[in-house]
Amino acid sequence: MASKLTLNAQNLESLGARRLAELLIELSSGNAAAKRQLRLALAAGSSPAEAAREVRKRLASIARSTTYVDWRKRKALVADLDSQRCAITGPIAEASAAEAVELLWRFLDLADGIYERCDDSSGAVGAVFERAIDDLARLASDIQADPIALAERCLEAVHDNGYGQYDNLITLLAPALGESGLAYLQQQLAAIGPDVSYSSTSLALQAIADARGDVEAYLATFDAHARQRPGIAAEIARRLLAAGRPEQALALLEDADTAGLRWVDEAWEVARIEALEALGRTEEAQASRWSHFERSLSVHHLRGYLRRLPDFEDVEAEQRALTLVAVHPSGLQALAFLLQWPALPEAAGLVLRRHSEWDGESFELFNAGAERLAGRHPLAASLLLRRMIDFALDHARVKRYRYAAQHLLSCAQLDAAIDDYGEHPTHRAYVAELRERHGRKWGFWQDVDPQEPSD
Repeated sequence: MASKLTLNAQNLESLGARRLAELLIELSSGNAAAKRQLRLALAAGSSPAEAAREVRKRLASIARSTTYVDWRKRKALVADLDSQRCAITGPIAEASAAEAVELLWRFLDLADGIYERCDDSSGAVGAVFERAIDDLARLASDIQADPIALAERCLEAVHDNGYGQYDNLITLLAPALGESGLAYLQQQLAAIGPDVSYSSTSLALQAIADARGDVEAYLATFDAHARQRPGIAAEIARRLLAAGRPEQALALLEDADTAGLRWVDEAWEVARIEALEALGRTEEAQASRWSHFERSLSVHHLRGYLRRLPDFEDVEAEQRALTLVAVHPSGLQALAFLLQWPALPEAAGLVLRRHSEWDGESFELFNAGAERLAGRHPLAASLLLRRMIDFALDHARVKRYRYAAQHLLSCAQLDAAIDDYGEHPTHRAYVAELRERHGRKWGFWQDVDPQEPSD
């Protein structure tokens, strides 16, 4: 049974309404964000109309603000925005979905101004606006909004898409727009004309073409030069294949300008293979899969290749593939493949043979590798951890010291499972070496042991 002192709704209810109200007043004193939340809750409790008035006031205040929001203040801004969004989609929408739709448009109108004065490197602010567009699409369908009026609002949004916040708007609103709204919007946008291949206008026309299933309209948004770019050719070909036009898809792909490219767009490779398969040219498709695997160590392409081989031939081909991976010029790429395949014994062998090639900067790959290998291949796991430790300390990456300390503790745990370190230093010798090279990096050693003296 939970303690009566545990902070949960049931225990707080026992304080009574008056005491809770006093606590809220006390806690919100000097906290503008908390006061706004309380006022919004009071407004929602009073009536949906009062809640709508409170939201309008707050949206207007946010729109007027010119204060720069750095990463330290971003969390509060996100919480504020999301509380307004929740009020709109909650009590206000329950009373009047039409009013909620109008408020969501006002909410989305804030995007440009906020992006101009906000550091959104984490994407947290953008995520709030994405949720608002999802809400808008749902509510617009619920109220069966007038498709032409909705198309007009979409047109305004396309023209005001400076930060890409409306990139998915038409795709999500397509059900609410219906055929008449989409046709009207397409007509209006076509009159403007796509000035650049990936302008907001072009993206909108592409979204409309997809929603209407109109491959020709999608194709028309790209000029002849743009269609020769492998990535764009792949997008068009994918739609042609879905429309049952593999010959045209393959011709478009092979007309793409891939000469001189060290790496061809993955999507182009996939689309070309799918086109060959659709045309019954399976041997060519298989050859392309293997060729792409040799170059990129693509798990997807190798699986596709093996899946289409007769029984027993796939086992031999897999061994041939693993042999190729073992000598691939990029040890990191080879390790990533072996972990994903998975072929953990081979991954461990690769680490033991080629660990000296790596500098430990590939934090995510090495961390995942150490975790995967720790059970049955503790020495390989320990070597990956050591590489990350060495990198952090050799390059004085202070922000990584905490992780490096955790990695050293993990090495100590793995030590008990390692019978023979071979050519590599034992754990004790490795720690002594670290002390010798980095003994004065007190921050690291105190993360390893909080009792470590600082001088």
